[in-house]
Amino acid sequence: MHEGGLGKGAILLYSVTGVITFFLLVPLLFPIALSFSDTPFVVFPPKGFTLQWYWKVINEPDFTTPFMFSVQLGVFAAIGALLIGTPTAMGLTRYSFPGRGVVQGLVLSPLVFPMLVTGIALLRLFTSINSNSSLTNLVIGHTLVTVPYVIRTVSASLLLIDPSTEDAARTLGANTWMTFWRVTRPQIVPGLFAGGIFAFVTSFDNYSISMWLADAEHFPMPMAMFALISRMFDPGIAAIASLMILMSIVIVVVLERLTGLQRAMSV
Repeated sequence: MHEGGLGKGAILLYSVTGVITFFLLVPLLFPIALSFSDTPFVVFPPKGFTLQWYWKVINEPDFTTPFMFSVQLGVFAAIGALLIGTPTAMGLTRYSFPGRGVVQGLVLSPLVFPMLVTGIALLRLFTSINSNSSLTNLVIGHTLVTVPYVIRTVSASLLLIDPSTEDAARTLGANTWMTFWRVTRPQIVPGLFAGGIFAFVTSFDNYSISMWLADAEHFPMPMAMFALISRMFDPGIAAIASLMILMSIVIVVVLERLTGLQRAMSV
């Protein structure tokens, strides 16, 4: 009876998971299908088959320029988030000090605080200090909202390793930096990769911060898509969305090859 009940529970769990996965994936199939339509406007179901929209957007500066800028911005934000989030995670995980809970709540607050309000606050801050570099402002803003992802993933990885290995390294004469680089870092690589990937994707897809800090020269991809949709709605928009979906899939595959997706996501 117990085994039978467990089997039914497993079947129910897999069924619910399958239904949820279906509802999550189906919306992604619509822009992919629409991107192959040979009509000059969006219709569903799509008619015909063509790759012209992909060639159009790939050769269109209105797409390639914002896309490459968003990639650049995402890389800068991910690097900044790793440089700030990793030592922060180590401090919160390895040390106990007064106000630790308050500090942890503050550094993780961008996860729950509305990004629109954060963007307005950053705009006021940069205006008050006369910071006129849009690129610098965007990197700081995107780093701010992506640091919590690194802190959470790295903290989870740190909790999975034995602190005594670090103590042993220091006992044998290793300084703090050498202990981190040779002992701690190899054990938290999945958390570092996962945090960096989450930071990059969050930055690449961020609209709420970018809309306040961007200018005509530094124009991220989400804002470019919004501008394109506002003046036209042909299958080229679906082709752009499909390319962004493909990029996300490639990132997941790379993460799987480098660290093992199951292990990385477990943090």
